[in-house]
Order: sequence, then C-alpha cells, then structure tokens
Amino acid sequence: MAIGERIHFFRTMRGMTQKYLGMLLGFPEKSADVRLAQYETGTRTPKADLTASLACVLDVSPHALDVPDIDSYVGLMHTLFTLEDRYGLEIGEVDGEVCLRVNIRKNKDAARLHEMLCAWRQAAALLKAGEITQEDYDRWRYRYPEYDASQKWAKVPSQELSDTLVGMFKGQGKD
Repeated sequence: MAIGERIHFFRTMRGMTQKYLGMLLGFPEKSADVRLAQYETGTRTPKADLTASLACVLDVSPHALDVPDIDSYVGLMHTLFTLEDRYGLEIGEVDGEVCLRVNIRKNKDAARLHEMLCAWRQAAALLKAGEITQEDYDRWRYRYPEYDASQKWAKVPSQELSDTLVGMFKGQGKD
C-alpha cells in the first residue's frame, strides 16, 4: 500500500475531509482539499517534514504512513523475500498449514524482529481475550512503537496509560 493510500485510510478512519486535514496542515483553505487529493492519489509525494506533520495530525507514527509497496502479490512476495534475507524470516509448515517464523539465530536483526513479533502477539492476545478494545489494539498498532510497553525505549504519554499497559502485560512473560 503506497503512502497516499495510507493517508486516505487514516484520514477516513479519523472522519476527516481532505479540506479539513489540509487546513490542519496549514494549506490555504482554497487549495487544502486539492493538495490532499494529490497526495492521496499519488500525484505528489509528501516530503519527510510533511509526512511527520501528517502523522502528528492523524495521530499515528510516521512509520505507519510509510509502508512498503505491497499492492500486488508479487510486491508482497518480494517484501517477504527481503524479510527472509535480512531478518531471518523462514517459511514452513505446521499441522498442514503454511506458516512464517523467525530464525532468531540468524543475526541480531532476526532476534530483534522476533521480540517485536512477540509484543504484537501479546497485544493481539489481549484483544482476543477481550482485555483491550479494538480501538486500544489499533492505537497500539498505528502508534507502534510508542505504546509498546514491552520495549525499554517506548514513549508512554501518561502515567495512567503506563499503569494500564503495565497491568495488561504483567505476567505475560511467565508462560
């Protein structure tokens, strides 16, 4: 999915019009919707500073906007091949189903990816168990790594949220 599609996705998820988002970014009212339409259709590509501003206004990480192009199955496969080369992703089979796993012995990048995937698995398990809402889960995903309490370097915006996340993840590593 290209950056324009991601902008559109998050803008509509937030219930914003192109004009409103454009004006929040500082574009003149007369051209705000046109400018946003150009970014969303891919006619224009936002520079890094505008991408950062978009992420801030849309309340997502800039990384959530800058997603590799996986619009086609071939593009998706090449993304997976790159993950295999760089991060030790391996394809296998478990109980007759194709699965992907990380070979943590490949290198430090593979071990780090494994840690991040485990954090994702924990968040998804909390959602499945009904311990967090879909909104909480989406916030975790779209603001990653900011709300990832399993990481030492995660930014937590409030003590209340910090206490909530610590409570949710308490005891998760004892399995």
